[in-house]
Amino acid sequence: LALLRRELGEQILADGGHFERSPMYHAIVLEDLLDLVQLATMHSGLFVEADIARWKTTAMRMLRWLRVMTHPDGEIALFNDAALGIAPNQAALDAYATKLGLLPDPTPLASIEALPDSGYVRMQSGPAVLIADVGAIGPNYLPGHAHADTLSFELSLRGQRVLVNGGTSTYEPGPERLRQRGTAAHNAVTVDGQDSSEVWSSFRVARRARPHDVSWGVDTTGSVWLAAAHDGYRRLPGHVTHRRRWEMDEKRLRVVDVLAGSFTDAKASFRFGPGVQLRPERAGAGVVLTDAWLMNWQVRGHGAQAATPGSWHPRFGVSEPCQVLVLSISGAPLETDFCWS
Repeated sequence: LALLRRELGEQILADGGHFERSPMYHAIVLEDLLDLVQLATMHSGLFVEADIARWKTTAMRMLRWLRVMTHPDGEIALFNDAALGIAPNQAALDAYATKLGLLPDPTPLASIEALPDSGYVRMQSGPAVLIADVGAIGPNYLPGHAHADTLSFELSLRGQRVLVNGGTSTYEPGPERLRQRGTAAHNAVTVDGQDSSEVWSSFRVARRARPHDVSWGVDTTGSVWLAAAHDGYRRLPGHVTHRRRWEMDEKRLRVVDVLAGSFTDAKASFRFGPGVQLRPERAGAGVVLTDAWLMNWQVRGHGAQAATPGSWHPRFGVSEPCQVLVLSISGAPLETDFCWS
């Protein structure tokens, strides 16, 4: 119990997130905490009331965090080591908490929900929900489940995942584990073939990206926006800083990438979920198709574009084919618009 008291303060951040910044492990720990509340309920008088009260208040904070990090399809966003089907989802944990007398907050989420201690921000406008990573990859002394995904994001449209991080299918050391943890497996920017954080082995990170200049808001038109930068490429000879800005309204998402410093090759990757077809139509523009809706994309400030085959790993041991839009970045800002009706 003394160890538990200490570790609750260490591992659960002020915004309710687990300190490893993995939605999957967050849900696992939250279920453990709810088990403790149930144990105390079944064995009255066995535990100190102050401990029980702390478990309950911590669980409530964790429930809200998980709600912010859940897509409209009811499943978690795939940041860092995270996969579906391992931990209970939000609905299951809400139901468990309710049975224990812990009623989840029914207040609708705002157009911008920031989790500043964890480093995640959720934006929603009309049919679109975006979840972005603008925080540290994890505790400095425990980055084992971290991916090189700083300034990556996921996007859902009308309840369907459109832009996805690559996910996690394996913990086995080797090239595939490194690839899945690498920056190019996320909706992010690589510079000179390097990852934003130096992932290695199966659960190791050397020099890592540190975010800064993080801000968000709502402009006069009602559009929501988020801006951030990171220093992960400052270690390279060209001392590159990556800045990204997201602007979203009911019909459009604009992503603006700016690289300060010198570099030879830089690429922005946008990974589309399975079942989404990517069809370039002309230089700097194309169409995204599903059975239910159509989305257009248009780019300014790019050098070249390519629609390449990729993979998505929503569960351990699972690999699903998908398509990736890869855009080269020159010295000018890269502006990528995704528009829908």
